[in-house]
Amino acid sequence: MRQWLRVAALLFVLLGCGIFSFGQEPGGDAQRRTTITGKVIDKENGQPLEFATLVLQSTEDPNNITGGITDAEGKFEVEAPAGRYNIRVEFISYKTYEVKDRMLRGRNDLGTISLSLDVSTLEAVEVTGERTTVEIKLDKKVYNVGKDLTNAGATISDALNNVPSVAVDVEGGISLRGNQNVRILINGRPSALAGFGSTDALQQLPADAIERIEVITSPSARYDAEGTAGILNIVLKRDKTLGFNGTFQANGGYPESFQATSNLNYRTKKFNFFNTIGYRYRNSPGRALNDNIYNPGSSNFDRITEERDWDRTSNGFNLNIGTEYFITEQTSVTASFFTRLSDGVDLTTNINDRFYADGSFDQSVSTEEENEEDRSYQTSLNFRHNFNEDGHNLTVDLQYSEDKEDVNTPIEERIFAPQDSLIRDDDVFEIQEQNDYLVQADYVLPIGENARFEAGYRGSFENSETDYLLQGLQLDPTLPDFGEVVVNFGLTNTFNFEQNINAFYTQYGNKFGKFSFLAGLRLENTRLIGSVDFNENEVDFPFDPNFDKNFLGLFPTANLTWEFGESENITLGYNRRINRPRSWQINPFPSQSSRTNIFQGNPSLNPAYANTFDLGYLKRWDKLTLTTSVYYQLETDSFEWITEETGEVTSDNIPILRRTPINLSSEERYGGEAAVLWNPSKWMRINTSANVFRFVKDGEYNGTDFGASNLSWFARMNAKVTLPGKIDWQTNAFYRGPSENAQSRTEGLFILNVAFAKDIFKDNATISFNVNDVFNSGVRRSVSETPRVTSTSETQWRVRQFQVGFVYRFNQTKRQQQRGRGNDYGDDDEGGF
Repeated sequence: MRQWLRVAALLFVLLGCGIFSFGQEPGGDAQRRTTITGKVIDKENGQPLEFATLVLQSTEDPNNITGGITDAEGKFEVEAPAGRYNIRVEFISYKTYEVKDRMLRGRNDLGTISLSLDVSTLEAVEVTGERTTVEIKLDKKVYNVGKDLTNAGATISDALNNVPSVAVDVEGGISLRGNQNVRILINGRPSALAGFGSTDALQQLPADAIERIEVITSPSARYDAEGTAGILNIVLKRDKTLGFNGTFQANGGYPESFQATSNLNYRTKKFNFFNTIGYRYRNSPGRALNDNIYNPGSSNFDRITEERDWDRTSNGFNLNIGTEYFITEQTSVTASFFTRLSDGVDLTTNINDRFYADGSFDQSVSTEEENEEDRSYQTSLNFRHNFNEDGHNLTVDLQYSEDKEDVNTPIEERIFAPQDSLIRDDDVFEIQEQNDYLVQADYVLPIGENARFEAGYRGSFENSETDYLLQGLQLDPTLPDFGEVVVNFGLTNTFNFEQNINAFYTQYGNKFGKFSFLAGLRLENTRLIGSVDFNENEVDFPFDPNFDKNFLGLFPTANLTWEFGESENITLGYNRRINRPRSWQINPFPSQSSRTNIFQGNPSLNPAYANTFDLGYLKRWDKLTLTTSVYYQLETDSFEWITEETGEVTSDNIPILRRTPINLSSEERYGGEAAVLWNPSKWMRINTSANVFRFVKDGEYNGTDFGASNLSWFARMNAKVTLPGKIDWQTNAFYRGPSENAQSRTEGLFILNVAFAKDIFKDNATISFNVNDVFNSGVRRSVSETPRVTSTSETQWRVRQFQVGFVYRFNQTKRQQQRGRGNDYGDDDEGGF
């Protein structure tokens, strides 16, 4: 590990000096210049070693270091000023070749240099590569998930489900420590991957694109204050090694799925070109069951059951292309473009059985075909200037995102018993467009050896428009437009929404012996503007649907660390955060998912604020790492989803229910978590974690007490074993305990995934096979109650899936991939995606 760090540091110095070339300074005669050539090979098999490092250190001035690296044939040719040098040739996990105090002038051929493996170093590198899956920093935990076999053929959303503290439910919802108000960032920035506040795009991109995932439960002041649960920062791969390299991945499976992705990188002395392109097709069948039992005398019905089956198919194409240009040794500019194009069809069949209080019965069948087309584009520009090599730098980011979602949903419902008749024939059209602008500047100033001052500005400006149109066949024979297609003006509307955020922050960190701290303050101004275009003659609102709200808040943060030694520390963090309502949460027009259930936003919904305390402990032994933490959070004006009766009924006298968000008075949440990483031997690795949490909600709405409390937990275990024949076998088990809120109770959930993989073609390629949800047990079961009805539901969002995968690596073996990672990205201020 120390040798890896030394070589990485050396490569950084050499890159900063701009000498990864065949020579930098033109001119000069042979007496003043020297050219050094040679070839580096593996002593055992004679294979050339690409990316081996030649180091030339002047004996007269040891701080004067130059050199270069070998090409694909193991050859090097470096030009330098004539003089006396110490010569070293280094390659990770190999013994160093060294020549002391040699005079170099004119042309010097060092010949063929054979390097032999350093057995002790090699073992340390390989074992560390498996162990170092978690790193604790002042304000976050860093997890490397790239080597999880169960991620082969999986998506980013699937990979998140392998990370301690994180859970992804059967519908793709992401939670952190049981709280779904999580801020998702890509390379430290908001991204078009999470357009409209949705995580659907994370279910389309391959997990193989991930470098690491940062779990930030106590964010520092440099981060946006959004997300009361914390932040998940997904850092994507971008190689920083000279030359051309990359990977190609293809996967196929059942139910029908196919995915192909290439990740290519080409780096020269002045430029770094990176590109990711991928296509994905997926068929995801699922099912759901709802059983509504009405209290005696409360309705015309005794019971209504809904049995749903859906068949979801999606096609997705994504492209990320960019380049980093090194203007000088200290200054670089990165420009990138990202696009995601996808379309899908969700076909839902709903069988409805209705049992009336008078003993009669009828049955209806509805079909709903949602056709969705998504287009996302994002352009980013990042400027970085390093004033020196001590971390004194300035970064400026500009980003523009454009998202468009076009959905058309024909809905037809027929009664088949006791007689055949059409009761619904509607078309829903919804178009949503969103534009986002981001301006951010961050300044970092080291003070002395251990102190650091930071300050910055961030402006985020969102503009969205949602057009909603509901039209259908008029089936009431008593009306004059019977049999004609008519527009429902009570639901048809256009909603315009703006969210403008301006923020300034400053923070200071220092280290005194074993004690470190990072304290900061962030000032944020949030402005929410909403307006509605509608037919006023058709709609009677009990409130003004247009609003203009302004919120100014201070968000302090503090993170403290005490190191008992190199392998043991304790951390304490505090932060204040905000949960801003999304546009769909405050859109006052109801949208109809069925005749009997509607969703309606609440324009009176205000931001919620949370204060969180986090106490953590880390201890490393030779083969085991333990991380634990306890936390407490108090959230005021917290959001709660409630279901209430509208007082209206359908044409066949079924009560219509409405689901809407409200601000409850408060929510207390506290819990603890622990994770253990154990490497009992080189052929086995075990990673387990558990999180136990409890929340208490207090609040009243429309005379109904929505207070509730719940104790829940989830746990996972990930075990990787190397079988004979160098076949890797990995098992991932996840269990989420039962939970409860103000109106519903959800049962526990267990999912088991297994995967096998083997390297082929001299470790340049890997084949894999995995099964997601081996027992087909990923089913969410819940019970909810209102004063009139008790509803039992069962939902299986995705059935068991089988995947076969193939990965081929260009100009990099699997071992080189593992060795070459670690500090590629440095801080969180990487732009690009």
